[in-house]
Amino acid sequence: MKIKSLLIALAGITLLAAVSCKQDDPKKVEPVISTDVISVPATASGKPAEPGSAPVITFAEDKHDFGKITQGEKVSYSFMFKNTGGSDLVISSAQGSCGCTVPSYPHVAIKAGATSKIDVVFNSEGKSGLVQKTVTLVTNCNPSTKVLTISTTIIVPEEE
Repeated sequence: MKIKSLLIALAGITLLAAVSCKQDDPKKVEPVISTDVISVPATASGKPAEPGSAPVITFAEDKHDFGKITQGEKVSYSFMFKNTGGSDLVISSAQGSCGCTVPSYPHVAIKAGATSKIDVVFNSEGKSGLVQKTVTLVTNCNPSTKVLTISTTIIVPEEE
């Protein structure tokens, strides 16, 4: 009887392991950026890029202060940028410094001269006082990383 129970438990664990390793929804397809657009001439040839040929990400501002907000509020801000370089700009990732700071970014190449935005949503749940968070972008620019900063003062409502 113990062997039968052991085999059933083992089968259950095996099934659980197989299910937990399941891929995300196969119908959900992230946009794919061709490696043809990831071209940083300075790194590809080992020689300096010709002036204006590499992508350059230029932000209107790279810091934003939400001012005072109430604990539990979700606030958002759009960091506007322009590709002031001479080739396609690709953002390969955008990572918030914690789970409360969620960025979204364009998953397509930004042509030279074009503008776009990085949207950042901050959730103040469980936070209080002066808070500063960052979003780190990885791009095909030189330097390859860019840090955006948000800050706020979170007011905890008084209990009645």
